[in-house]
Amino acid sequence: MPLSDNPVVVVNLVLTILIMLLGYWGYRKSGRLTEALVGGAFGLFAISHLLTLFGLVSNDLVIILLRTTAYLVIVFALLRVASGHTYG
Repeated sequence: MPLSDNPVVVVNLVLTILIMLLGYWGYRKSGRLTEALVGGAFGLFAISHLLTLFGLVSNDLVIILLRTTAYLVIVFALLRVASGHTYG
């Protein structure tokens, strides 16, 4: 399995894992679903970066689907906040 030498992918991976962990930590402390949703979305981004880093993707469709899903989860989380549904 070829390992990418692209530093942008490595930096993105590290930052997405950090945000994922902060989202999980925030959820554990507050119990709010919004933090869990954001953490989960960044977990999907981390998976896409890992797949890219290790060259495990044969076509871009998998990456597009993972990242689109992650963006839609963040949109959903922000809509929950904007509509006042921040708990539960």
